[in-house]
Amino acid sequence: MTRKRRRLVIVLASLAGLGSAAALTLAAFSDNLVFFMTPADIAEKNPAPGQTIRLGGMVEPGSVHHATVEGSPAATFRVTDGKAAIEVSYSGILPDLFREGQGVVAVGALAQDHSFRAQEVLAKHDEKYMPKDVADALKKRGYWKDKGGVPGS
Repeated sequence: MTRKRRRLVIVLASLAGLGSAAALTLAAFSDNLVFFMTPADIAEKNPAPGQTIRLGGMVEPGSVHHATVEGSPAATFRVTDGKAAIEVSYSGILPDLFREGQGVVAVGALAQDHSFRAQEVLAKHDEKYMPKDVADALKKRGYWKDKGGVPGS
């Protein structure tokens, strides 16, 4: 084999190795990607049940119900973005800052009945903080007041 041919084989083998490493990395990342959606996005796009997503919006006033299921605390509440709302069920202790009319991000999946089963619930930590994704989505839906934050706060 000539030097040119050997060099070409080495370059092609290196490119193949680099390409397969990139493909494996992207495949690993795609399993861990969690997309952010608002209730209106869920109504429009209708994601597949069981797909992990982050649901963001406001806790609808008057919608929070606490219960005990098999000795563990559980809660159901509705999350809205002003255009649509979705029922969320969560088994576990809610964050201390969780309350009606506040921003919330719930990580979980849609059930077959189109309700949302949350695995984790995150609440904003003060009156001025809102996750950028949630704030942008609420502004896009016309549910955000520039000076005072979200309506009802």
